[in-house]
Amino acid sequence: MQLSSLAVFCGSKSGNDPLFIAHAKELGHLMAERNIKLVYGGGGKGLMGAVADAVMERNGKVVGVIPEVLLEWEAQHKGITELHVVADMHVRKKMMYELCDAAVILAGGYGTLDELFEMLTWNTLKIHNKKIFILNSNGFYNNLIAHMQKMFNEDYLYEHPEDRIVFVNSPAEIFA
Repeated sequence: MQLSSLAVFCGSKSGNDPLFIAHAKELGHLMAERNIKLVYGGGGKGLMGAVADAVMERNGKVVGVIPEVLLEWEAQHKGITELHVVADMHVRKKMMYELCDAAVILAGGYGTLDELFEMLTWNTLKIHNKKIFILNSNGFYNNLIAHMQKMFNEDYLYEHPEDRIVFVNSPAEIFA
């Protein structure tokens, strides 16, 4: 699969495990080296800031999409290639989906899960068919993966989660 742009959904906080930041930076470096544009939430802190900074360090292109309400909360990134300030979260997600060829989910909180599940839902409904990668850094998503399997086993999903999601343990696996 040839990628020209990749949406990265992740936390505006860094988390407790140093591997989360290390993986965000590694992902950003790999994207820039492959000339893959980053599309992300536009924040300058946490994992969001780390992945954007890493892409910029290697002279890559970064497009941020941030809703007005989060300008202060996520501390909009001032040093990226392009920043779109949009009306709300719905417009943000829609624009990010439109601008990307595929998506990667890093560690994060409620917002990250919201973005993941909206993408999965849109895939299931055939609104788009973009590849979704979950970077399971240090087992961060093990319980979610188990729950998705449970939803499938209990016949609440139309297809197996692995039909829509590629689970990886390192950023390099995304590009393998």
